[in-house]
Amino acid sequence: MTTLIMETPTIPRGRSRRVGLRVLTVLLAFGMLVPPDAFAAKYYNSGRKFRRGVSNIALGVLSIPGQMTEETRKRGYAVGLPYGFVKGIGYFVAAEAVGTWEFLTCPFQFPKGYRPILEPEFPWDYFRGPPSKSRRQMDRRSR
Repeated sequence: MTTLIMETPTIPRGRSRRVGLRVLTVLLAFGMLVPPDAFAAKYYNSGRKFRRGVSNIALGVLSIPGQMTEETRKRGYAVGLPYGFVKGIGYFVAAEAVGTWEFLTCPFQFPKGYRPILEPEFPWDYFRGPPSKSRRQMDRRSR
């Protein structure tokens, strides 16, 4: 006599982590591949707000070295590095919170006209220097 033993199907360990990483990768790729000036006619829009949100969630940690760089430019190394580090931690927490908010509310105009809540708008803007003249002009036109 043979006995049938039914095996219960199991989900391989780590599968949910891989799925989460794939979803995050797709979101990052979608958000990062859109050129920043793709919608020049309407500079701030829901697509840009989505991109800002994903960028701040994924790269909000760049606020720490960004603030260190900014404060070092203003105050010198001795004061700028420690002060910028502490200030950067605060900006990191804010970038994560605001990024989540912008990601969740990207279809809606909060604040009016899809304006950025934080300055600089994207985490990598700390390292670009002051905005170019053409970008400032586009900013004025969209107001």
